[in-house]
Amino acid sequence: MIPLSHYLIVGALLFAISVVGIFLNRKNLVIILMAIELLLLAANMNFVAFSHYLGDLSGQVFVFFILTVAAAEAAIGLAILIVLFRTRRSINVQDLDRLQG
Repeated sequence: MIPLSHYLIVGALLFAISVVGIFLNRKNLVIILMAIELLLLAANMNFVAFSHYLGDLSGQVFVFFILTVAAAEAAIGLAILIVLFRTRRSINVQDLDRLQG
């Protein structure tokens, strides 16, 4: 059986990679969205690990709801990205300084 510390280390590494991805890449909106999704998955991994370790299913149920909200967030984020690309012809975050209707 794999100990809890291994799951927590992997979750911490995923979290650190996503934070580095957000702070190092401030230009491409797609990579920022992917880093945010990776951040959510790292938190979900910790929820599942603690849920399994404690023998309680509430953490896994909570992860199910988080994944549902994350899927909706990704769909809305990609829809906004497509609209921005159609109007501005760029997904560079620095070009999005003025959001006008």
